[in-house]
Amino acid sequence: MTQDSIEKANSSERKLRILIAKPGLDGHDRGAKVVARAYRDAGFEVVYTGLHQTPEQIVSAALQEDVDLIGLSCLSGAHMTLFKRVLDLLKERKTEIPVIVGGIIPEDDIPKLKEMGINEVFLPGTPLKSIVAWTRKNITPRY
Repeated sequence: MTQDSIEKANSSERKLRILIAKPGLDGHDRGAKVVARAYRDAGFEVVYTGLHQTPEQIVSAALQEDVDLIGLSCLSGAHMTLFKRVLDLLKERKTEIPVIVGGIIPEDDIPKLKEMGINEVFLPGTPLKSIVAWTRKNITPRY
């Protein structure tokens, strides 16, 4: 991150609030923590919910924390079911919080995820700067 981009994130505008969550039984959270740290270093507020979160817990935390973006990480192969449930719950609650995802996701699933309503998919090896840049470009504070 450049000093310019960090200062921009720390300006008088309300900082973006981002929730990072690990849905399901996946027990590996290193990638999610690395992304959360990159967001914090870029000046965003980050809420990390930890491992083994249900879609209901994730949506509840997102609403409670007034987040502007939900980031989900899944390595277990259950991404289609878990991500769809999060999106369905957001619709049920009549809220439009953007959702991005990362983890071990087959490339064939990416178009299906985007059709489902996922805003962006980041695969392993995506530079952290690219994730932060995408977020700055595409996400604005909801309140």
